[in-house]
Parts: sequence; C-alpha cells; structure tokens
Amino acid sequence: MTTRSVHASHQEFPQLVKPFSEKPGSLSDRQAHLWWTSPDQFTDQDELDRYRALLTEDERQKIDGFRFAADRHLTLISRVLVRTTLSRYGCIPAERWRFRRNDHGRPEIASPVSALRFNLSHTRGLVTCLVSRERTVGVDVEPRDREGRWLELADRFFSVREAEALRRIAESERPQRFLEYWTLKESYIKARGLGLAIPLRNFSFDLPTATPDDVRMHIDGAINDQPARWQFGLYSLGKRHLVATAVEREAGTSTRIATHETVGPLA
Repeated sequence: MTTRSVHASHQEFPQLVKPFSEKPGSLSDRQAHLWWTSPDQFTDQDELDRYRALLTEDERQKIDGFRFAADRHLTLISRVLVRTTLSRYGCIPAERWRFRRNDHGRPEIASPVSALRFNLSHTRGLVTCLVSRERTVGVDVEPRDREGRWLELADRFFSVREAEALRRIAESERPQRFLEYWTLKESYIKARGLGLAIPLRNFSFDLPTATPDDVRMHIDGAINDQPARWQFGLYSLGKRHLVATAVEREAGTSTRIATHETVGPLA
C-alpha cells in the first residue's frame, strides 16, 4: 500500500488544525490520524476481487444488495480502507477484523479486543477514515458542489444563532459556510454515536474568521455533554471536498491530527 502524508488546509481557516507528518503506524493517545483515498483510482478487477476476499460474507452480501455499481464500489473501498487502516496499528491481518453497530448504527470494533477507535465517512469521489486510541472520534465529508436552499435548510436544521449567522454573510459565501456547519454537526453526532437522537438545533458552532485558531461549540442544556470535551477541525481535501473531524479530548489539552492519503493498492 502506498501512502502520502499531507498537510490539510482550509481556505478560510488555514490554522484551524495544524496537521503534521509522522510515521503512519505511530499513533499515541494524543494523536488522531485521518486517512483518505479516492475510490475512483481502484479499477483493476483482480485487485477488487482481492479486496472482496478480505470481507465477511455478510459484508459482501450487503454490498451486492446495492442497486448501482457506483454504490457497490464506494462501499467496498470504504470497508477495505477501514480494515487496512486499523491493521497499520495493531499487527492484525485486515481480514481478521470484525465489526458491530451500536443501537444507533455507529460501526465499532467487535474483535479482536483493541484500544483503537475509528469513524468512517464517504461520498462520491472520497472515502475518509479517522482513527485514534481510546478517544472517541467522528468524521464527515461533503462534496463542495452540493446544491440546496441554504437558508431554508438552516432554518429547519440549524440553531437560531447559526441560521442568523448564515443570513449575515454574502449570498455567494453561504454554500461554503452551510457545509462547514453541516459537516461539523455531523462529525459531532457521529462521534457521540447517538445519531439524530441528538437534535441538530440543540448545539451550534461559531466559526472563526479574523483569528482562525479554533472552532467554538455551544451546547443546549438538553444535551448531556460539555464543549470542552471536544476538539473540532475543518479540512479541504483537494478542491472538491470538505471534511470535518471531532475528537474527544481532556479539558485543556489538544490532539494533533495528521492526514494520510492512500494512493496505491489498499492491500
């Protein structure tokens, strides 16, 4: 497997998180690694057959249940990226990992016993996997060319302060800002593992502009959590995708995040 360590950047938040290059297999409890790949690069049928062999029969049946070939391909690459990424840190063959879902659908390691935690997100053109040790993590990716009625969607799903903030900026900036809010929200609820049992309107984000050194979170009293428990990041991976991460931390500490692109065969 060929990898490339890169610095993630964000057009408006260049210092939001400062990724660093390091040996991919080295992962301390104060670090998290964001792995990503383009599924479109994997086209060799022998290679894809080899990937299928790494999965359980149940996983293969679920993939085969998708109607469209593009969805089958995206799901295959996603599942294989998770397995091969975890194997970088645990000396476990990729085919030995077994997974389960919690009551709200979040995938977790079932066996072997491991301190690793991961979260997965994919969309057309990109698959991401965020991994850590003993720290809950969440990741979400969205295509930048996504279209929508941003103000209507914000009124429906966002907090009042976020919807008002979206109205205050120029119309041309709204698609980007909406996706920043959306991916951050998704990364948080995925990290919590509770899905939409956490209403999106009950927490909000302040996005920095003049001094882009952090993303500030506000939580409604109805949610049993503390903003200081989480560290958030926004990334541009290429020109087409926006990625947000949520990493659990101890109050007053920070977690360093490195990004690694997989540019060759996964296994």
